[in-house]
Amino acid sequence: MRQKRRKPQRKPVKTICILALSFAVLSGCSDTAPLNPDANSVYNEQGQKAVKVFKVIKQKIGDPLERNAEVLSSAQFDVISKVSGDVEQILKKRGEMVQEGDVIVKLKSGELTTQRETAALTVQTAQEAIEKAKVRAKKETENQKSDMNNAIQKKELAMAGLLRTYNKMKNDYDIGLVTKAQLYQMETQMMDARLDLDQLKQKATMLEPIDATSELETQLKTAQIALQQIDQTIKNLEIKAQVSGLLTEMPLEAGMTLQPSSPVGIIQRLDPIKIKAQLTEEETRHLSDKKELPYYVTGTKQMLKGTISYVAKVIDPQTKAYEINLQVPNKDLTLKPGMKLMVQMSEEKDQIVLTVPTYAIVKEGDAAYVYVLDGDTVEKRSVQLGRLNEPNQEVLAGLKEGELVVKTNPNQLRDKEKVHMTAVEEQ
Repeated sequence: MRQKRRKPQRKPVKTICILALSFAVLSGCSDTAPLNPDANSVYNEQGQKAVKVFKVIKQKIGDPLERNAEVLSSAQFDVISKVSGDVEQILKKRGEMVQEGDVIVKLKSGELTTQRETAALTVQTAQEAIEKAKVRAKKETENQKSDMNNAIQKKELAMAGLLRTYNKMKNDYDIGLVTKAQLYQMETQMMDARLDLDQLKQKATMLEPIDATSELETQLKTAQIALQQIDQTIKNLEIKAQVSGLLTEMPLEAGMTLQPSSPVGIIQRLDPIKIKAQLTEEETRHLSDKKELPYYVTGTKQMLKGTISYVAKVIDPQTKAYEINLQVPNKDLTLKPGMKLMVQMSEEKDQIVLTVPTYAIVKEGDAAYVYVLDGDTVEKRSVQLGRLNEPNQEVLAGLKEGELVVKTNPNQLRDKEKVHMTAVEEQ
């Protein structure tokens, strides 16, 4: 019996291929689906845009701002001659450290020596004249007192004689030998004599020593002042350091003649010492609330601090920068003029600031905005931006830590628009 020829059974193979293709399509769809929310806004069933947000946090925006600086003397003092004279001795040399009060140069002047001898002789003469005048005045005063006492004694004797005569006349009046007029006349003489005696005694008590020295004392005081001025001038023959520091620029030789105000040298004060730097306008914004700034010597890592002593209010037209000065104690003279330093306008803690990703910022001209989520509504918030360190940018104003900011397609949103938040992600 003739057997029928069987055809190959392809149905299972076809089924397997269809299943494999369907699985691949489904797998491809599931792999690409998560990318869509970040690429384009999607809508939920209510027609609201689906957005992802992040919390505003503080994080490091960059390294501390540094600027090259230079060490300078905090001040320079001109050393000058106050008097004329010849250089007799040079005690300090250029480049030496001097202390306040140290003698740098000694001058000599024969003219001043002569003037002092003359002034001293004038003082001595005036003093001797005063002593002689005092002796004379004492004698004259004693003579006046003696004369006054003698006059009083004479008056007292005369008064005693008048009293005896009066008593005799009073007895004679009682027996009729003296008239009443004669007795009255005698009483008048006694009263006048007593009055004269009382006046003499009062003058004796008010008698003062004779002043014969007032004019001479004025002359003495004038001579003493002249002597003091000459002595001060002689002291100025020693030219001293008015401050402690480094002595520079002293072109003197022994035997040179100096006039008043002649330059002797320059003292650079090194304690405290000054650190000078030039800043940009942006860098000066970091100084608003600071009184000190850190610094370190180039090539080292030891961080020190200096007090801000000066910040320029206007830009220097030559350097196109703002000058800043630090004042630093320098007792051990570690810092010397000409040394190079690095000054930090900000510290590590200043780098921890509020930031947002640059893709969350919407720019409109010079203005910058972000969309802040509040419930189911977004607010278009103006922000002030600071330093940029891709992909993050510092926010100086407009946001608070912990607020939620939209990160997906902010350019497609409108102020006060209702949205649907799908996730809170990290920046």
